[in-house]
Amino acid sequence: MTTTTRIHKHQNLNERKVHPDPLKQFQRWFASAINAKLPLAEAMILATATPDGKPSSRAVLLKHVDHNGFVFYTNYRSRKGKELARNPRAALTFSWIPLERQIRIEGIVTKVSPEDSDRYFQSRPRDSQISAIISAQSEEIPHRNVLERMAKKLSERYKNKPIPRPLQWGGYCLKPTRVEFWQGRKARLHDRILYTLLRNGKWKIQRLAP
Repeated sequence: MTTTTRIHKHQNLNERKVHPDPLKQFQRWFASAINAKLPLAEAMILATATPDGKPSSRAVLLKHVDHNGFVFYTNYRSRKGKELARNPRAALTFSWIPLERQIRIEGIVTKVSPEDSDRYFQSRPRDSQISAIISAQSEEIPHRNVLERMAKKLSERYKNKPIPRPLQWGGYCLKPTRVEFWQGRKARLHDRILYTLLRNGKWKIQRLAP
């Protein structure tokens, strides 16, 4: 356990001292997770659902967060992409166990601009660019060799050339309407602070029982 991790264990979470904007409060906690050198602090569980309420979840990586929300990238034709196209309501969970912290986020998901997707795609390693093109994510394939042959062929095709972003791949932004911060405390008397977005655009802050 690092010194930073020990400092944050059993910290209190006070509704009178948290930032009035949950996105700013998230950035505070995210910075602490990074400073504590937690592995994959940017990993988050994304939960989606079909229009009739059948849920599914998986881990994705947070790539950017600002006043608009939480941005991640994936294949639009994947299971999550298809579910978001029909039901844009989704949820995110960050779990930083060494810090005894959890953040739960609910909101509406929209695609980021094609320009933003292009910029991020070009910043990725070439192997990651190639995998985004060849992978029909969530679809059945006969064996791994199919992917390896396609990757080799595409690598040769774009040797010394920029690789264009495939149209089926890009970013999403979850704009939060509800954010809950959980801080572990002794004797299971944990702190839970809930932010709820009101119709006037302001955030209501409440303490919840653990």
